[in-house]
Amino acid sequence: MPIRTWLADSHQRIFPTGNRPGHSRIHVHAAKGEKVSFQAAAQYSGSSSLSKIRVEFDSTSSLSIRARKVGFVPVPHHNTMVPKDEMDCIGHIPGYVPDPLFDETETVIGKSEAAAFWFTVKVPADHPSGQEVITVTFQIREGKNEVQSLKPLRCELTIHDFVLADRRDFPVTHWFYNDAILDWYRLQAFEDRFWPIVERYVADVVEHGQDTLYVPIITPPLDGVKTPSQLLRIQKSGSPEASGKANADSHGAYLFDWHLVKRYIDMAKHKGIRNFEWPHLFTQWGCRYAPRVYLGHGEDEILLWDPETPGTSEIYRSFLRKLLPEWKTFLEEESLENRSFFHVSDEPGAKDVESYRKAKGMLEELAPWMKTMDAVSELTFAREGLTDIPIPSIQKTKAFVEDGQNCWTYFCCGPRGKYLNRLMDTPLIKIRMAGWLFYRFGVRGILHWGYNYWYRSQTRQLIDPYLESSGLAWPGWAYGDTFVVYPGADGPVDSIRWEIFAESLQDLALLQQAEHETGFGRDSRLLAALGDFDSFPKSKRWWASARRQIFVLLEDGNH
Repeated sequence: MPIRTWLADSHQRIFPTGNRPGHSRIHVHAAKGEKVSFQAAAQYSGSSSLSKIRVEFDSTSSLSIRARKVGFVPVPHHNTMVPKDEMDCIGHIPGYVPDPLFDETETVIGKSEAAAFWFTVKVPADHPSGQEVITVTFQIREGKNEVQSLKPLRCELTIHDFVLADRRDFPVTHWFYNDAILDWYRLQAFEDRFWPIVERYVADVVEHGQDTLYVPIITPPLDGVKTPSQLLRIQKSGSPEASGKANADSHGAYLFDWHLVKRYIDMAKHKGIRNFEWPHLFTQWGCRYAPRVYLGHGEDEILLWDPETPGTSEIYRSFLRKLLPEWKTFLEEESLENRSFFHVSDEPGAKDVESYRKAKGMLEELAPWMKTMDAVSELTFAREGLTDIPIPSIQKTKAFVEDGQNCWTYFCCGPRGKYLNRLMDTPLIKIRMAGWLFYRFGVRGILHWGYNYWYRSQTRQLIDPYLESSGLAWPGWAYGDTFVVYPGADGPVDSIRWEIFAESLQDLALLQQAEHETGFGRDSRLLAALGDFDSFPKSKRWWASARRQIFVLLEDGNH
């Protein structure tokens, strides 16, 4: 038969050409309650120009199994500032890289081409421990010939005798862009068609271990002037709104309608979100100005003040003086006081300390109850208490921890080099080490800016994520930094990078569980090889061995 089939683990990218075929069997380990993955691939070398293949699977147990076709996207360059031994996809870039996962189980491949299917296996918490076999079979139709079934492949799954506990006290957030959903699906804010679509995206982040959602009560002042996505309806009495004019000089009273904010919060809670992250209250990179806040929901883009209104101006202070007490009442009514994260300004630098200090001081005066967090990589912000929860870049996180700061961490376009990241050419096993690094250095949460940023950098111009993954800003913006899901017909299409990152969060939960139940800790000899976010094991062998050792600890603790 002119086709070669094999199984591969989830940390190996399978390309359209140039693959080294694997084996007909693969062994996967899982805890009860855990989600694991593997791949099945087929490579065609027949005489016909095309072959149609379909993948089927069989398991006699209660395992939940989902098969998806691996799609390919063009990547024209490797990301810069990364040494060759820290890159994946060498010899395939420029070219096509596997990333999106489509809910399809058949495809067509040409001569000398390969296709892959991604299998996600969820083990029920009440599933018996022991061995399970998942049988994978490819069916092929070459040209006009009849369909033939190929020799079955076997995924041997060992289910260990303990239930994976929930992750503890580690919020995870990726900035969630409602403006991108509105623009991509050509929706008006917030029409009836918006809600079922956004629900699917919120369900997706929860499915991937995220428990915190960015809620745009005002349009987020992030990355340029965005399409208004303001959930809070704002009116002013005794001002020129009725005539459709801006009202920066008006002193009418602000009127707030929280109806859509509540609807959004209720939807997110129903989908499994636990914590809520609220928009930055000053502009990005230094909090010089008040954010763009609109009349109504922003339908007509009528601003309440000039976009260059200083952040500590009386105009903005008057607005906050009215908003913040009502916001506090809303949070209390919804029992969100202890489940909310607030921001001042994103990524202020050393030159912005004084402007940030003034903005934070105004918030402390008007809302002393509001505790804030921000992406800040200068220790001054943390040491002087300018932010309650500092979020340094992974390049600076170890220094914050060693300074005694209780911090989160983040990464984005940078740092690159040997540092953790999850770009189009980041080795998948390197992405899988995220949860291990978060645990090792005791950080309290992770923030990433790019869940679904489908725009040209700093603009409202949509790009096609299936063709462009750097916001048209390479090399400054890296391929794979701006989003982890693709837009589907009516909901998200996951990526391989998103799946691996989610599984890394399960590893974090596993390590937390080992600490809670066995006395294992972040200073364990097992984790000594993790020196920093750029100095850690990046091999499948190390990861698999370490994970099995944690499994043994937890199984022994149950007997």
